[in-house]
Amino acid sequence: MINKKQRFTFLSAAVLSLSLSGCGVFDWLIYKPDIPQGNYMEAQQVEQLRVDMTKEQAEYILGRPVLRDSFSDNTWYYVYHFKSGRDASIIHKELIIHFEDDKIARVEGDYELSEDFNTPLGQGELPSISGPSKDEPLVPESRPDAKPLVQEKVVELQEGLKQQNDDAE
Repeated sequence: MINKKQRFTFLSAAVLSLSLSGCGVFDWLIYKPDIPQGNYMEAQQVEQLRVDMTKEQAEYILGRPVLRDSFSDNTWYYVYHFKSGRDASIIHKELIIHFEDDKIARVEGDYELSEDFNTPLGQGELPSISGPSKDEPLVPESRPDAKPLVQEKVVELQEGLKQQNDDAE
């Protein structure tokens, strides 16, 4: 037979061993936040880059780089590091922009560039307008009736105020 003292000792040893195991046993119960670091960039942003863009234009599209080469200001590094709190998976992406004469010369990294990257900014074709005719301006559709969408009840409010004034006198 187990007496109370032995039962208490056994129970305290079990609690102590579980607490010493830390979060390893109950790891799935603990919330861990996602940790994003660096420059998060969408594919659409990178696709807007063109050769011969200035540094100001590149910074306007992508934001400030995480790192600029300290020996030469002609190389910018955009780094994105994401660690998932749920499964501890890591996503790491880099984009390196090289400038010559303060204009983009080449871009390398984990992002795909658009097909028009090697076409300077002002020399590409404009997107075609799909519509009835290129000569006609695009006009938004108007409503067939000109009635207001919300009917104001100003008259009823004025009559109600008159009755209150008459009752007060």
